[in-house]
Amino acid sequence: MEILLLETGMGGRLDATNAVNPVVSVLTPIDYDHQKWLGNTLAEIASEKAGIIKPAVPVISAVQPKEAEEVIRARAAECAAPLDFVRQPFDRFPVALPGAHQQQNAALALSALHMAEIAVDETAIELGLARVSWPARFQRWDARTIIDGAHNLAGARILAQTWRHAFGNHRATVLLAILRDKDVAGICAALQPIAQRFILPSIQSERALPPEELSLTIRDKLPGLPIATAASFATAWEQAQADSALILITGSLHFAGEALAFLEGAPAALEDCLQ
Repeated sequence: MEILLLETGMGGRLDATNAVNPVVSVLTPIDYDHQKWLGNTLAEIASEKAGIIKPAVPVISAVQPKEAEEVIRARAAECAAPLDFVRQPFDRFPVALPGAHQQQNAALALSALHMAEIAVDETAIELGLARVSWPARFQRWDARTIIDGAHNLAGARILAQTWRHAFGNHRATVLLAILRDKDVAGICAALQPIAQRFILPSIQSERALPPEELSLTIRDKLPGLPIATAASFATAWEQAQADSALILITGSLHFAGEALAFLEGAPAALEDCLQ
C-alpha cells in the first residue's frame, strides 16, 4: 500500500491540497498565525482550517480552543463527516522527539491511521516512534546547542515549555531571527524566561525582520535583557561559542535551515533553496 500525506500550506479552504479527496482529514492545534489571510479571531482561522473537511470523509482533530472546536463541529456536521477529537497523549511507546506535545502529535497520527482503516503493525509503530527524526524540532546539534524552528507564538510557548523540561532553570544564549509578518513581540516574550541574552543575526530571507528592528522590539518589551546584533549566522555562532551558556537557535524555519546548512558545512544547499 502506498500512502500520500499532504500538508496544507496555509489555512485549508483555499489551499491547493483541497483539490484532493482524502481518506481522512487531520486538524492540528489551531492558534493565531497568518491573521492577514486567515482572520483575526480563532473562529475565523478555524473556519479556514475546517475548509479541508469533505462530505462523509472522517476527521481527526487535536484538542482545540472552544471557539475553534465549535466551528469544526459545525463544519463536520454540515458535511456529515465523522469527527473525533484526540484528547489523550500517546504513552504506550517512547517517542524519540522531545516534548510532551510530540506524544499528542503521535496520538493524532495514530488515530488518523485507525480512522482511515490503515493497519500498521504494533512493532512498526514502536520502532517508528523510537527512530523518528525531525530536523529543527528541538534538535540537539551538540551537547549545548538546540535548533528549533518555532516561528509563531504557539510554537515559541511550546519551545519554552520543552526547554524547561529538558534543562530546568538553565537559560540560553538565544540566536534569534523572525520573519516580519509574525507576532514578533509575542515570540520574544515567550522566549524571555529561557533567555540569558539574545544575538540577532542578519539572515538570507527578504521576509526577515532586520536585526536592528528586532533589537528595538526586544528593548521595548524586555528591557534589561542583553542584546547583540550580528552581520551573519556565522558571526552570531562565533559570538555564542564564546559563552559558556547553552545555545538556542530559533525564531524561523528559514533561519533554522540557514543555520543547519552552515553547521553541516553545506551552505550551497541553502542557496539552492533560495533560487
